[in-house]
Amino acid sequence: MTNSPRQSSVPSRSEIAPAYTWNAESVFASAQAWEVELEQLAQETPSFERFRGRLAEGPAVLVETLDVREELRRRAAVVQVYAGMAYAVDTQNQAAAANSSRAETLIGHVQGAVAFVEPELLAIGSATLEAWMRAEPRLAVYRHSIADLFRKQAHVRSAEVEELLGLLAEPFAGASNTHSLLTNADFQFQPAGGEELAVTQGTFMKLMAHPDRETRRTAWENYHNPYLAYKNTLTSTLVTSLKQNVLATRVRRHSSTLAASLFENNIPVEVFHNLIGIFRQNLPTWHRYWRLRRRLLGLDVLHPYDVWAPLTTQAPVVVFQQAVDWICEGLAPLGDDYVAIMRKGCLEERWIDLYPNQGKGAGAFSWGAQGTLPFIMMSYNDNMLSFSTLAHELGHSMHSYLTWQQQPPIYSGYSLFAAEVASNFHQAMVRGHLLATYTDPLFQISVIEEAMSNFYRYFLVMPTLARFELAVHERVERRLALTADDLMGLMADLFAETYGDDMTADREHIGIHWATYGHLFADYYVYQYATGISGANALARRIRTGAPGAAEAYRRFLSAGGSQYPIDALASAGVDLATPEPVEAAFAVLADYVDRLEHLTA
Repeated sequence: MTNSPRQSSVPSRSEIAPAYTWNAESVFASAQAWEVELEQLAQETPSFERFRGRLAEGPAVLVETLDVREELRRRAAVVQVYAGMAYAVDTQNQAAAANSSRAETLIGHVQGAVAFVEPELLAIGSATLEAWMRAEPRLAVYRHSIADLFRKQAHVRSAEVEELLGLLAEPFAGASNTHSLLTNADFQFQPAGGEELAVTQGTFMKLMAHPDRETRRTAWENYHNPYLAYKNTLTSTLVTSLKQNVLATRVRRHSSTLAASLFENNIPVEVFHNLIGIFRQNLPTWHRYWRLRRRLLGLDVLHPYDVWAPLTTQAPVVVFQQAVDWICEGLAPLGDDYVAIMRKGCLEERWIDLYPNQGKGAGAFSWGAQGTLPFIMMSYNDNMLSFSTLAHELGHSMHSYLTWQQQPPIYSGYSLFAAEVASNFHQAMVRGHLLATYTDPLFQISVIEEAMSNFYRYFLVMPTLARFELAVHERVERRLALTADDLMGLMADLFAETYGDDMTADREHIGIHWATYGHLFADYYVYQYATGISGANALARRIRTGAPGAAEAYRRFLSAGGSQYPIDALASAGVDLATPEPVEAAFAVLADYVDRLEHLTA
């Protein structure tokens, strides 16, 4: 595909200086080296069959099986990371797309090849396995994972069914991949405003913070228009994903998709329902903020594209180096070594793929595997929102870094529920540092604007999307049809309640807003942003107010990885997300920001 001339202000991938691209060569020295490892793993994976039917022979065979399984998984994850990195930053690159697909195929083959292990472990029985773990020290490291397997016993199927579910991983990714290719590679957006400003996935949020309202309006509409034009195709991809979730739920004999998703990490469904209930009770805080924002902007009517409009004409320019300095200052309570690792990752080791380029995927993320650096992809735009995004993603990356340093491969991952605490924690810590350090009222307004923007995404949009996600899953569970108009009508209705009377939203453009979130293709992902920001603010408060041992407890949480259930790991760090209190306390933080803004602008 050729690039539209109107996108000429956004550089091509080849124009980005290597210093601002992530260090892919640290994963594999060349594409050829990646190819060799891919083929080697494809050849080695079938040999795992030698362990089938043998796990009951004794602890020596079992520990060898588990160690080989984890190494296969780890190596396959590294192969996938390298391929995914190339595709994420240039979704128009057909070779990168093909390699990403080949890596997904490998992952599916590995999952299928090792699928017999869990049914065989269950057949051995927990009493025998416990005795073996006492007798064989190398096996003891698997104690939590084996206990978790027996917790899930009723939902683990036969070896044949488990193998089939593993092999389905690649085709089940098709709906998400189609959505990504369509929206990131194929969509062409009309420019914004009279200045012909390029609208891309990487520039959209910068345009939303533009001081000119016409630029914001046209950017908002022109960004959503392609989604509207392809609403039926996008609906088909989401409904396909929903049906896949329902199928997996029924195969594993769960009562609902929500229960199945939360069961995986031993999270009570009440956590989800508590969040939604508290969110709806506290909507008046958001409505108060819309009234204040409308007054400060001097508008008769507030629209969604005014959410990020600057409240001052002196919003700070935050270049990358300044952002790194502020983040390091804000995280200083976690220790000099923590800060040194983070600074080196940003400025020397090239963890970050920093700037927008044509074809770069939407949003920002942290990604990697044990054996790689904890990489970050984003589109930095020299403003407070980009600075906040960088802090957020570095929270993920430091979580990964410390987990990979401290945990064996079996626990090298962690749940999204825990992940979103670590990322939002960084933002809360840095924000608290800036508000305590810089007293200039205009600067404080900019910091609070950033805070409100962050809370808007994670404590308004994400709970609203969570309500949407639950409703559409429940509809598919009842075998009811879903059309594009159904999805758009539901989304528009939910936002109408969320926004209240002080925000006016065009039903078409806000109704298609669900389609701009690839998160919806990951089962019940989005609610965890809201629980995450709740836990994060509670933990940041403990550290910033000097609670004894709070920083050390938080670092232990980061290092725990998957060795504990996320609810338990967070409780040991000082916050109990199984109760409503952290969510209620986070709304109190939000209300305080509105109070501060009212005081600063009185």
